[in-house]
This record gives sequence, structure tokens and C-alpha cells, in this order.
Amino acid sequence: MKTVKTCLTVLIIVIAISCGSKKVKSDKGEWRSLFNGKDLSGWTPKLNHHVTGDNYANTFRVTNGTIAVNYDDYTTFDKRNGHLFYNEPFSSYHLKFEYKFTDQWLRDAPKFTYRNSGIMFHSQDPKTILKEQDWPISIEYQILAEEKEGEPRPTGNMCSPGTDIVFKGKEDARHCIRSTSKTFKWDQWVQGELIVYRDSLIIHKVNGVKVLEYTKPKIGGGVVHGYNPELKIDGTPLTSGYIALQAEGQGIAFKNIMIKELE
Repeated sequence: MKTVKTCLTVLIIVIAISCGSKKVKSDKGEWRSLFNGKDLSGWTPKLNHHVTGDNYANTFRVTNGTIAVNYDDYTTFDKRNGHLFYNEPFSSYHLKFEYKFTDQWLRDAPKFTYRNSGIMFHSQDPKTILKEQDWPISIEYQILAEEKEGEPRPTGNMCSPGTDIVFKGKEDARHCIRSTSKTFKWDQWVQGELIVYRDSLIIHKVNGVKVLEYTKPKIGGGVVHGYNPELKIDGTPLTSGYIALQAEGQGIAFKNIMIKELE
């Protein structure tokens, strides 16, 4: 009788583990969408001068199946740099997204923000960003479009608010490093890609073409202001973090935001 009970117990455990494994099946190696196309479920806004979670003036909104940065309800920009964070951190992954600028730009925003936006990654948790902190400690896949006809203005660049990277084998102190991409018109859809292997290798792509590569991201550098100094420990490798869409005075729309986690 004891043997029968033992066998039944083992069988029950095996069945439970087998059934449970379906519920906790890993998404690694499979593409999944970070945006449901209907609302901002799973995303958290953080704008300068406002607490985390306050989507001031409906800055981030869903429009025609896109996540749009929209300033219809603003009177002045007032340095309200903003970011919309996905609520889950990632470490090694392949991210794809499409973007297109709109013709909306706030005149009191800094000049460099014209036809300028970005995707932040390996970012600090939005819950740790202080009310008067202007940018998250993170790395940026910088998005640009043509400003003046005939003048090169590549997209898919790298900027480093509160961080440092190694470029071409050497630590590079520049805040932004230009990619090799061509210049795109502001009103066309462009596909961006990020391939991130923890802190060992990061690759930027534009419309399927590799345009930038660098390594060893870590906390350091300047640009970020108003942060909690306990969180900015320079020299700390950036091996994971949050992904965020940027809003700094220029209208833009994002769609088809997909991620595949890598081993």
C-alpha cells in the first residue's frame, strides 16, 4: 500500500510539474509585442516636473494604432522632457519598432529637439526617477530626421545620458555618436532595431542595415540632472534595464514594437 501511495505521489508531482511548465513557458526566442494597439497598458509615463505615472496633458496617447507623442493640450513645453517606460526590464534582446515624426514641434523646446526623439534602454527603473530629474540614466537609440534639405542627419545614433560606452575599442566621452545611416524625411515610416547582449555588445540597425556598434555600457558621464546620487555609481556595468519612448517637444508616432529575448 505504501508503494502504491508513493507511486501515486510521484505521478501527481510529475503531472503538476508538466502542467505548470506550460504556464511559465519562457518567451525567449519568440517575438512578442510590447504594445496592444489599443491603450497604454503595460507602460508608465515619467515627465520632468511631474511624478512617475502622471501623463501630463495626455502627452502619450494611442492614435490610429500607434503610440503617439502629442502636444495638443500644451501651452508651453517648460522643459517637460518625458519618457514612456515599458513595465518590464530586459537584459539581452532584439527590439524592433517603426517610427514616423509628425509636423508638431513646440517652439519653446530646445532647438536640438526638432525632428528628434529616441528609444531609451538599459534605463533605471522609472519608479526611481525623481520629480525634477530631466532624463533617465540610460542609453539612447537616437532618432533624427532631415532638418535642412541636402544636409546629412543620420538616425539610429547613440546618446548617453548618465552613461559611458566603448566605441571602436576605446572609451568615448562624446555624449552622442553618429551612425552611418542615410538621412530620412520626417514624414516617412522608418524601422529601427536594437540588438543588445547585456553589457558586451550593442548593435543599432536602420531599415535592416547595421549602422552602429559599441560595447561595455556603464553608468558615468554627465548630462542628467536632478537624479538621486545614490543610484549614479559611476563605473557600474549596465547589464539590464527598462525600455522607454522619448518625448522632448517633437511629435512622433511608434508602432510594431516587438521584442525577442536572447539567451
